[in-house]
Amino acid sequence: MQAYKFKGKVDEAGNLAVTEPVKMPPGDVEVIVLHVMETVKNDTEATIQPQAAKPKRQVECSIPILKEWLENTDPVPPDFDPEQAKWEYLKEKYKL
Repeated sequence: MQAYKFKGKVDEAGNLAVTEPVKMPPGDVEVIVLHVMETVKNDTEATIQPQAAKPKRQVECSIPILKEWLENTDPVPPDFDPEQAKWEYLKEKYKL
């Protein structure tokens, strides 16, 4: 599959318009849209000090890559209810 990249704009009505000429052979296409976000860099970003790295959790696991991943995650909150989480998931899945 050949890939092409074009610039475009979305008007106030929500219609996408390609803003440059397109030379492609006729046929079916698949469109992927990436919304460009403008970033504004200001002086306060340069003065912010980097935060200290949080200490790693101690996790017991025989699989090294899984152990490394778990050490970088946050622990489960003490008020977490797995049954409530399952119920919320099922309500959303089956639109109950």
